Amino acid sequence: MNELFSKGGDLSERATIVRHYPGERINHWLLALAFFLTGVSGLALFHPAVFWLGELFGGGPWTRVLHPFLGLATLLFFALLASTVIAHVGMQARDWAWLRQIGDVVQGREERLPEVGRYNAGQKLVFYIAALCLAGLLLTGVPMWRAYFSVYFPVQVIRLATVVHDICAVLLICTILVHIYSAIWVSGSIRSMIRGTVTPGWAWKHHRAWFREILTHATSSRSRPD
Repeated sequence: MNELFSKGGDLSERATIVRHYPGERINHWLLALAFFLTGVSGLALFHPAVFWLGELFGGGPWTRVLHPFLGLATLLFFALLASTVIAHVGMQARDWAWLRQIGDVVQGREERLPEVGRYNAGQKLVFYIAALCLAGLLLTGVPMWRAYFSVYFPVQVIRLATVVHDICAVLLICTILVHIYSAIWVSGSIRSMIRGTVTPGWAWKHHRAWFREILTHATSSRSRPD
């Protein structure tokens, strides 16, 4: 258990709680940047109406060259993210109950919801959908990568890969938009990814089971002899 109070480990000192460590926050924002650049360059190649977005990358040819490498960068940063959260994203009975009470979630009636661990069911679903979409984008992107791999695939495979690639991209973009909206909607979430800390009140309200784990860890640490 690595979650610690940022000062003293005592709630009476109005301590904040470390939720995201510096390395996690840096990787998160690098992932966000890589995803944004990959998405914009992909949109430029998707339809002539938005081809002008390619000017941000030096024109159409450079957009086509950079897009797959930006995609690989996104995959790398996501893999690093996955390595830090994988232990906390397993679906539990309380998560399914949380999803069944999605009406209470939307209405902000969190007192009616099951206690939430480090991540709620919505955050876990965002992780799983992103992982599946990125896997789909990688598998379909390889046959489409003309500079290196497309010569090894028949044209029918490339056409099918293009359709599936676009579907995965649209689903991923929509999922990330929901993720961004949720982060803005739940006050304090963006602050936690910028500063790395949350208040005890925030942790109690939004991730009560995780807060209880932190309290248990802090109590056992103070009672442990030096």
